[in-house]
Amino acid sequence: MKRAAVILGIVSFAVWAAASSSAQTAQNPPAAGQAAPAAGTTAAPAAKRPPQAKTQPEFDAYNAAAANKTDPAALEKAADDFATKFPDSELRILLYQNAMRLYQSANNFEKMEAMGRKVLTFDGDNPEALVMVAEVIAERTRDSDIDKDQRLGEAATMAKKATETVDTDVQVPAGTPQEKIDAYKSYLRSSAYSSLGTIEFKKENYPAAQDFLQKSIDAFPSSPDPAVVLRLALALDKQQKYPEALKVANRAVDISKDIPAILTPAQRERDRLQQLTGGAAPAQPQSPPKN
Repeated sequence: MKRAAVILGIVSFAVWAAASSSAQTAQNPPAAGQAAPAAGTTAAPAAKRPPQAKTQPEFDAYNAAAANKTDPAALEKAADDFATKFPDSELRILLYQNAMRLYQSANNFEKMEAMGRKVLTFDGDNPEALVMVAEVIAERTRDSDIDKDQRLGEAATMAKKATETVDTDVQVPAGTPQEKIDAYKSYLRSSAYSSLGTIEFKKENYPAAQDFLQKSIDAFPSSPDPAVVLRLALALDKQQKYPEALKVANRAVDISKDIPAILTPAQRERDRLQQLTGGAAPAQPQSPPKN
């Protein structure tokens, strides 16, 4: 939940900035040959400016489409309609990016990937879309897939690219608190390394998986992903690094108390490693005495 909150926090700033910047541009369009102003006046030169509207009708249509804030299918349709009416608008990417996030929240990963790929048609360096598409491919590719190697290769390329573009292609407005920017970038790096670790794990390259998974944890230490911590324990286990794996498995158990899908396998892995290392089994709660 903390990791999701990081995205929502920075996204609220980005959406507000794009809207206010677009309004300013629509009301005061740049002269011919003059670049549109960036959002604010103190944006770092290396950062991309937020997308902007060229006209007031475009901006109004964007606001109407963006009003779909809870239904991903409705937002996707609104984005398609907007893109048809304004085929050159910079604001198309914002609508599809928001649809991508809504589909993620709905656990509709097929559509999340589709929206991410749509974003990448407009901006192939967009780190958030690169991370999300890579994550879907890495997690959902199975050993039985005929195109397994091709899919994992594509995901690895995207994840690596995200680690390279996160410092230059995250679009934030001037005035955004630096701690929010840093947290968002840390989240993206962590997610990119997580996908790379997952890919290497599925390729049974466990030393490389260990390296990337540890980088994922180190990139966002304030809120490690329990699934990543568990996978790191498994990667260490596969290398017969049992004492080290046990420490990590214990941590996975500790941070996944409210996530049964992670807690159960984490406990199973911890118990296995305790047996292998001769560690004491965890104390079991005593049943109340019978009357």
